Amino acid sequence: MSAILETANAKINLTLKVLGKRADGYHLLESLVVFADVADRLTCAEADYLSLELSGPFASALEGESDNLILEAARRMAVEMDRTPNLAFTLEKNLPVASGIGGGSADAAAAMRTLARLWGDPESSLADIALSLGADVPVCLRKKPSLMSGIGEALQPLQTMPELDAILVNPGVAVSTKEVFKALGASQGWDMDKTTEAPSLKTKRDVLDYLMAHPNDLEAPAVRVQPAIADVLNAIRETENCQFARMSGSGASCFGLYDNPFDAAEAAAALKETHPDWWIVATRFKGTQ
Repeated sequence: MSAILETANAKINLTLKVLGKRADGYHLLESLVVFADVADRLTCAEADYLSLELSGPFASALEGESDNLILEAARRMAVEMDRTPNLAFTLEKNLPVASGIGGGSADAAAAMRTLARLWGDPESSLADIALSLGADVPVCLRKKPSLMSGIGEALQPLQTMPELDAILVNPGVAVSTKEVFKALGASQGWDMDKTTEAPSLKTKRDVLDYLMAHPNDLEAPAVRVQPAIADVLNAIRETENCQFARMSGSGASCFGLYDNPFDAAEAAAALKETHPDWWIVATRFKGTQ
C-alpha cells in the first residue's frame, strides 16, 4: 500500500474546570476544546515490523521513548482486531512536547485514525481504546470543537463555533501535569455531579464572553510550578490588538486571540523579535464549518 498521511492537530483547551477527583485518582474535568491548524504529521506504511521514525523540530524530545503512544495505539488496535502491527510510522514532530496542547494524545489519535482507514473500525468502540491511552485521546480522535467532561470520555460536539485567529506561544519549558494538579490541591468547591450542555457560540464575541465567564483552573497552579508561564501571558497581552490570552491545558503553552489573521501574524512577528527562544506561531482555531 502507499503511505497514509494523518495530521495530529494541536488541541487547545479554551476553558478547563476541575470538578473533582475520583477515588482512583482521576480528575473530573469540563473543558471547551478546539483544534488549531498547526499540527504534527504522521505517515504510516506496511513494513516487516513495527517501528517509529522521528523528524521535525521537536523530534529530539521523543528520542529513546519505548512507550510512545503511537506505538502503543498500534499495539492495542492490533490486539483488538487480531492483526500483526507490521507498520512503519514516521512522525514529523512540529509541536512542543509536554506543553498543554495535546501533542502526544493527538499523535496517538492520528495513529488510530490511520489504522481505522487501513484495517477498518474495530468491533469495540474506537473511543474505548482511545480513553485507555489517555484522557485527551478521545477528543483528539474526534478532532472537532467539543465540550469534554468526565475524565475525557464524555464529548458533546458544538453545533456552532466560529474560527478564531490566534497565536500559540511556548517558552521552551516542559510542565508536569502531575505537579500542576498537586499544586492545585483539593477544593471545597468541587461539584462532581455538575452537568453542562455544550454552548452555542455563533460569533467571536460569543466566544470571548464565554471565556471571560469560564476560566482555566490549572492556570494559577501552573504558574506556581513554572513562573515562565506568567511571562508568556504578559507578553501576549501586551501585543497590539490582543483580545484575550490564556494558558492551554496544564501548560506551558498559551494562546492569544485576535480579530483577524493579520493582527495575529503581526503579534507573532513582534514576539519572535523580543523572545527568539520561544516557540511562537500564528494559527487559526478551527470552527464547526
